[in-house]
Amino acid sequence: MIALQALFHGIAQAKDEQTLRSHISTELSEYFSATRCGLFLFTQISLVDSKIQKALRLALSPEHNPVARYLIERHAPVHEALVVEPKTWQLICPRADHRHVMAGPIVSNGELVGVIGFTREQGMPAFDSQNLTDLSALCLHISSWVAMGRAPQLLLQTERLTPREMQIASLVAQGQTNAEIGTELWITENSVKQALKRMFRKLEVSSRAQMVAKLAAVAK
Repeated sequence: MIALQALFHGIAQAKDEQTLRSHISTELSEYFSATRCGLFLFTQISLVDSKIQKALRLALSPEHNPVARYLIERHAPVHEALVVEPKTWQLICPRADHRHVMAGPIVSNGELVGVIGFTREQGMPAFDSQNLTDLSALCLHISSWVAMGRAPQLLLQTERLTPREMQIASLVAQGQTNAEIGTELWITENSVKQALKRMFRKLEVSSRAQMVAKLAAVAK
């Protein structure tokens, strides 16, 4: 079995996000005996397919997912059994390949900037307290990797825009109007307009097109 120290070393040696993501999806899956493993950096969600964006927003919604709510509120690793009963979890997430889930926070400058998540299929044992302890240590190393500037595009965007502003930017990139964005985020159209004004000032742009282009260029 892979040693935890070897995982720490692999994270520290990753030269870019692609290398880190590849390392996580293989060795960490093996370490936690997970069916799947995923690393989600919030500033990158706007760059993926719209169907995947919708699924990610739903999965990471604190209103829908108590695991996500725990992460947002506490910035601490969690598995589903900590927050809901098994029958309730099956109603929230009926997929057999997500019968057990575990997730940990990636934090930069006190803000939640990403999540690393693991799943196990129906019939596999649930994640336990030792898994959470190990994941906590790994999340600290990944957060340190981000803070050391190995992911400059992530730091740049999260320092300039709040998570809510990144949500708005993502929807703008999809071509949604201010009214449509307001409806999706449960805020008024005027709130969207005011947010865009603040975002334009932060990014030193004067239009929606310039904002999307700048964020996309930084994320490359």
